[in-house]
Amino acid sequence: MVSDQTTNPRPDEQRIVLTGVGLTAPNGNNLQEYRANLLSAVSGVQDYSIRYVGETHAGICDFDAQLYQSAREIRRGTRAGSIAIYCANQAVADSGHELDQLDRSRIGIYLGITEHGNVETENEIHELSGYDYDVAFWSHFHNPRTVANSPAGEVALSLGIVGPHYTIGAACAAGNAGIIQGAQMLLLGECDLALAGGVSESIHTFGIFASFKSQGALASHDDPTQASRPFDIDRNGIVVSEGGCIYVMERLSSARQRNATIYGELVGHAINTDASDFVLPNPERQQECIELALKRAGLTPSEMGVVSTHATGTTSGDIQECLALRRAFAGAEEVYFNNAKSLIGHAMGAAGALEIAGNLLTFSDGMCHPTINIDQLDPECEIAGLVVNEARQIGQIDYLLNNSFGMLGINSAVIIGRV
Repeated sequence: MVSDQTTNPRPDEQRIVLTGVGLTAPNGNNLQEYRANLLSAVSGVQDYSIRYVGETHAGICDFDAQLYQSAREIRRGTRAGSIAIYCANQAVADSGHELDQLDRSRIGIYLGITEHGNVETENEIHELSGYDYDVAFWSHFHNPRTVANSPAGEVALSLGIVGPHYTIGAACAAGNAGIIQGAQMLLLGECDLALAGGVSESIHTFGIFASFKSQGALASHDDPTQASRPFDIDRNGIVVSEGGCIYVMERLSSARQRNATIYGELVGHAINTDASDFVLPNPERQQECIELALKRAGLTPSEMGVVSTHATGTTSGDIQECLALRRAFAGAEEVYFNNAKSLIGHAMGAAGALEIAGNLLTFSDGMCHPTINIDQLDPECEIAGLVVNEARQIGQIDYLLNNSFGMLGINSAVIIGRV
């Protein structure tokens, strides 16, 4: 997986690489399992019932939280915290670092999240209703559970990290934003190791389901594994999922010094804003975001190998993104496009980080995982190079790009390169 990239003009101290991956997704609890299920078109979406909304579908993770937490710690903390603690511990183990040999004041934690605190607040109000809303029975854990720096703070407590920690609220662009923040802090010298990515506990709040349902944007299908169907003519909305993906990020000089496995390098990124609507995407701003990331990476569209699309399965959102993609990659005939949400649903704040992970091993095996559930492609979503329903051998690639967009018009693009 590791090769010498002698043409990169930047010194190793200014190149930021991924050396550890920890994740839980609805169809896998580590990178290898997740990747195998993506390639085999194994969906992680299942039937789900939630208070007040009733029967729906969701992507549900099945990791062992007690690997790194006691039952008491799980009760006291949050679901997002448990996801983050699991992913962070797995990422550190995967990186080969021994925390006891590191200066923990030089480790930073930067986690993207869509929303936080809704799960705990909804559950506590529901429990309080059984006591006629007598606040004497209100949980004294409420405040630490709902502050904005959780779940990053829960990871710090779990691992004994005393460097900076915080979360980045960036809607469904948050996974990308966490990675970008980690790289920036490394480049600024604020830390020597970053735990960065995104997490989501969204399926445990009824509000998100109820809101999407009221918009007519909550997916439904007789077969839950076919409910998430971006680009298909019969798509009818979003499948809400939970999950997390955290990377160990460090300078290339550090990684080479310890002969680490290097999954890839962050070579370009961009974040911009539509400033045009609360929820309706703006394809011009999305196109500009992609093009800015390419410009910062010093790459042309034709040099990209795989583009991981954001597409969530909503009628308008998929069409708007495809318009942006056709413009940004016009004439780039050897670029492949795929979509992980068709297999795991929309993991909100974790989506971008998980989608990058889903394509990372293409650098070593040359396989592109598919977008599933496309029985009839919407003509307005046609993109040359879209990998449909079955994985495809595409050979060696040098770069992959992930799109992640979110409400209030936030757009992000991250480019990872082979090292």
